[in-house]
Amino acid sequence: MKAKSKASKSGDTKEKKIPYYRKPDDMSIDEWQSGLRKQYGIQQEFEIENVGDGPVFSDYNVYNPESGKTYKVAIRSKEKGLNFCSCPDFKVNNLGTCKHIENVIYRIKQKKKNVSLLDQGNIQFYSSVSLKYGAERKIYLRIGENNYDKIKDIASEFFDSDNFLKPTAFAKFELFLEKVNRLDPEFRCYPDAMDFIIDVRNQSMRKFLITEKFSDGIDSPEFDNLINAKLYRYQKEGVLFAAKNGRCLIADDMGLGKTIQAISAVEIFTKEFNVEKVLIICPTSLKYQWKSEIEKFTTRDVLPIEGPADKRKMQYKEEAFYKIVSYNSVIYDLDSILSYSPDVVILDEAQRIKNWKTKTAQAVKSIQSEFALVLTGTPLENKLEELHSIVEFIDRYKLGALFRFLSNHQVKEDTGKVIGYKNLNEISRTLDNVLIRRKKTEILKELPERVDKNYFVPVTKEQMDIHSDYSSTVSRLVNKWRARGFLSEPERRRLMLSLSCMRMVSDSTYILDQETRFDTKINELMALLIDVFESGEEKVVIFSQWERMTRLVAAELKKIEVGYEYLHGGVPSAKRKDLLENFANDRSKRVFLSTDAGGVGLNLQSANIVINLDIPWNPAVLEQRIARVWRIGQGRHVRVVNFVSTGTIEHRMLNVLNFKQSLFTGVLDNGEDSVVLDQKKFDKLMEIVEDVSEKPYDDSLSDNDDISDNEAYGEKKEKEKAKDTSQKPDNKENVQKHEIPAKEKETAKKGATPDNNVGDLISSGIDFLQKFGKVLSDKENTRKMVDSLVTEDKETGKKSINIPINDDKTVDKVVDVIDTFLNMFKGK
Repeated sequence: MKAKSKASKSGDTKEKKIPYYRKPDDMSIDEWQSGLRKQYGIQQEFEIENVGDGPVFSDYNVYNPESGKTYKVAIRSKEKGLNFCSCPDFKVNNLGTCKHIENVIYRIKQKKKNVSLLDQGNIQFYSSVSLKYGAERKIYLRIGENNYDKIKDIASEFFDSDNFLKPTAFAKFELFLEKVNRLDPEFRCYPDAMDFIIDVRNQSMRKFLITEKFSDGIDSPEFDNLINAKLYRYQKEGVLFAAKNGRCLIADDMGLGKTIQAISAVEIFTKEFNVEKVLIICPTSLKYQWKSEIEKFTTRDVLPIEGPADKRKMQYKEEAFYKIVSYNSVIYDLDSILSYSPDVVILDEAQRIKNWKTKTAQAVKSIQSEFALVLTGTPLENKLEELHSIVEFIDRYKLGALFRFLSNHQVKEDTGKVIGYKNLNEISRTLDNVLIRRKKTEILKELPERVDKNYFVPVTKEQMDIHSDYSSTVSRLVNKWRARGFLSEPERRRLMLSLSCMRMVSDSTYILDQETRFDTKINELMALLIDVFESGEEKVVIFSQWERMTRLVAAELKKIEVGYEYLHGGVPSAKRKDLLENFANDRSKRVFLSTDAGGVGLNLQSANIVINLDIPWNPAVLEQRIARVWRIGQGRHVRVVNFVSTGTIEHRMLNVLNFKQSLFTGVLDNGEDSVVLDQKKFDKLMEIVEDVSEKPYDDSLSDNDDISDNEAYGEKKEKEKAKDTSQKPDNKENVQKHEIPAKEKETAKKGATPDNNVGDLISSGIDFLQKFGKVLSDKENTRKMVDSLVTEDKETGKKSINIPINDDKTVDKVVDVIDTFLNMFKGK
C-alpha cells in the first residue's frame, strides 16, 4: 500500500503552534523538541509504503521527494520508545520519535479503524534485540509471547534486570543468538544492533592488541622503526591514543606535529589491522605539504586528487595507499569517494566542518570508515555548536542531539541571546576517550628549537598564464646558452628580468600590474594567521621580497583589525627603532611585516613564528630573515612557514635547492641578487636555471593540475549557470579577482613608483625592437642610420654612438627605465 501524506489545510489538530526558535516556558526541552517534530512531520508530503505484514503495527518505507531519500520506519507502539526510524535524527535525539515516525502515525490515524487498532496495542509473539539510542547506546532485548519463560531464563546470563546487554556479554553474544533461535524461529536481531555489537567488540580487541604490542607504552621499542623520524614523547602519547581509540580528535596547539602523529598512527593501523586505503581531506594549500611529509617519513605512495572531474574520478580507482583531496572537491567527488570506501579518513584543519549546515560538512560526514583522525588546533573557535559539529564526524552519538547539548551548556537571557556557558568540565569528561589536546606551555621542554614547514599553495589561471609567458622566454635563452656557451649582456638582463617576473607573479599579479590582483597566498596567509591569533598570544614576523606584496598583507590586517608594524625600504633608519619597540612592548601588535630591508640587523625575538611569503634564491637571505627571531636568547621554539606556489618557478627551485644546501654560494654572494656576474659564476647560475626551466614537473605538478581545485569551481559555475543560481564555491578565495582600491589604480596610472607597469614597459621594448628590426633589414638604411649616429673624437680618434634626445624629460624617463630594470634585478 502506498499513500501520499499531505498536511491538512484547516489544521488537523487544535494544538497550539509550537515556536521553532524559542522554547515555551511551560514545556521541557524534550517536550518542545518532540512537539516540533510532530508539528513538522504532519506537514510533510512524504510517500509512505507499508512493506510489513500488519495494517498498523508494521514496517514502512518513507520517501522524501524533496531530498530523494528513503528511510525505514517501524511502528511497534502507539507510545514513544519502541518505534524506530533509520534517519540520523532519530538515532541521536533520544526522543523516541522523529518527523518520519510522526508522519506515519498521522497517516495511520486518518482511518478510524486504524485508530482502534492503535489503541488495542501491539501484541508481539516473537522476541527481538534492538539498539536503544541515546547519550549511551545500549542493546535491548524485548521478549515476545513465544516461549517467554524459557527465553527469559536464558537471557538472565546475558542481559541485566532491565533487559540491557551486559558489558561482559558482548564477547559471547553468538551463544545467546544460537539458544534463542532454537526456541523462537521468528526471533529478530536488527542490523543496527548487530553492527553496534561488532563495533564494541572490535574496539575492545583493538585496545587489547595495542596494549600488548606497545607493552612499555611510549617507551616501547616498536616506536624506533615506526617512521623515518624520532617522535617526541608527547607525540608518542598522541599516536597511542589514536591507535587505541581508532576514531579521535587530535587538538594539539599549532606547531606540535599533528601531521606526524597521524602518519604514525596510520602505520600502526596498517601493520596491526591491515589498513590499505587512506583518504586525507585538507585545505588546498596543504595537499602538497601532506604529500611531502608522507614521502619524507614513510615509503607509502601518495596521490593528490586533482584536475577536471573525469580525471579525478579515475584517480580514485588508481592504486595508491594515500589519496589527498581538498575540502571543496569532496562535494563533487562524493560518489567516487563512497565507492573508494577508505579504511582511514584524516581530516586536517577540521574547523572547515565546524558549521554543520554547509554542504561541505554534510558531504564529509557522509563518508564512512573504520578509522578516523581529526586534526585541528582550534576545535572551538566561537560557538559550542562548532565543537559539536566536529565531534559528530568522529562519533555522532558522543555529544548527543545538538538541541540538548546547547540546552545543557548555554546560558541565555530571557530574549534568547547567549551570554555565557556552563558545565564545560562535563564536556571535557564526555570527550575524554576521543579528544587529546596538549598546549605548548605544557610540553615546552620537549619541543625542538625550530620547525620548518612548506605550505604549498595553488595559483590562479591568470597567474599561471603570465608565468608561462616569461617561462617561455627563459627557455629560449637557455637554449641559446646551451648552443653558444654564452649569453650577451642584454640577453643576461632579459633572462634575469624574466626570472624575476616569474617570481613576482607567483606571489600575485598585483606586483606586476597594479590594476589587477589575482593570487591565493594572501587568503591562505590570513587563514593561517586567524588560527594563530585565536590559539594564543604568539606574535608573527612576515617577510616578502616585494614591497607590494607586503602592502597587500597590510591592507588585509587592517580589515580584521589586527595591530602590526610595517618595515620597508622607505622607512627612515631613525624610525625603525620605534617600530621595534612598539612590536616588542605593545601586546596589540601581533604582526611585524617586512621586506628584506628587515632581514638584517633587527632583533624580533618577541615573535616566535616566521612566515616567508616567498623564498629568496640565496639561502643565506632566508637564514638572515629567520635569524631575526631564531637567535640566542629566544626562550620559545620557533616555527618557520614557507609559502610555495605549486607548479611555478618557486616550486621548481624548491626541488633544486631544497633550501637546506647553499647551492648558490659563490654565485649570489652577500645576500644580494647580482646582475653582472663573471663568466664562471654566470655558468653556475645557468646550470641551475637550466635545471629549473627544463626539469619536468612530477605528474602531480603538471601545468593542468596547478589550478586543479579550481576545476571543481568551474564545474559548479557551469551548473549554477544552468540553474541560474548565485551560490559561491567553498574555495572562492583561490579564484577570486580582488578589487584594487581607486587610489591604487590612480597611482598605477600615474606611474608614481619606479617599478610601475612592467608589462607596458616590456611591450614597448618589444615594439621598439620590431620597428628597429625593419630598419636593420635593409642594408642601405642601416648604413645611413649608423652614419647619422656615429661621431669621432678629434683628439683621441675614438668613435661613439650618440642618440639625439629632445628634452630633459626624455632623459629623466630613460634614467627611470634603467633604474626600474636594476631594481628588479636586485629584487627590490
